[in-house]
Amino acid sequence: MTHYKRPGSRLRRPFILGLTGSIGMGKSTAATMFEREGVPVFDADAEVHRLQGPGGALVEAIEARFPGTTGPGGVDRQKLGARVLGHPHELAALEAIVHPAVGRAQKRFLARHRARPVVVLDIPLLFEKGGWHRVGAIAVVSAPLWMQRKRVLRRPGMTNAKFKAIRHLQVPDRVKRARADFVIETGRPKSETHRQIRAITSCFRAR
Repeated sequence: MTHYKRPGSRLRRPFILGLTGSIGMGKSTAATMFEREGVPVFDADAEVHRLQGPGGALVEAIEARFPGTTGPGGVDRQKLGARVLGHPHELAALEAIVHPAVGRAQKRFLARHRARPVVVLDIPLLFEKGGWHRVGAIAVVSAPLWMQRKRVLRRPGMTNAKFKAIRHLQVPDRVKRARADFVIETGRPKSETHRQIRAITSCFRAR
């Protein structure tokens, strides 16, 4: 079910909708559905992959701070993850490299789409890193824990221990749901998820 708490005075043009959710909740699927509805989407994860991929702007800085974590293909995410997961100081050092670059890309995206009625910022750590105050409303993707675990453990290199460590770093799903303007249930058929997203986009296109 989709819940909408009207943001009222937070409306602006373009209206910025923050899309977030814990790992394995179906955020990428939801983002694709927004794009199918003609809504521009800034994918923070995709931007990170680009910056850390072959020839990426952050590869040199990451190698300097975390030697041995890069190669011809750019940053080795498994090696880098092993260095930072469970090590708050190392994670903070990585974020200090990555977040400013992603923020600059986000600003360029908003400038390109300033004439659009609504845009989506797909940001996994919207609550965890304080990005919620820069959006007009928040849509949280959510699914039952058993489904979340099943989705995540299908990923290459993922283990129960890694899943637990990642969940520990994220705001609990129940808290995200309580703070959301919209809750997009992804534990249902995709047609139902798409219906919810069409309803959300119609709220802002009507303004």
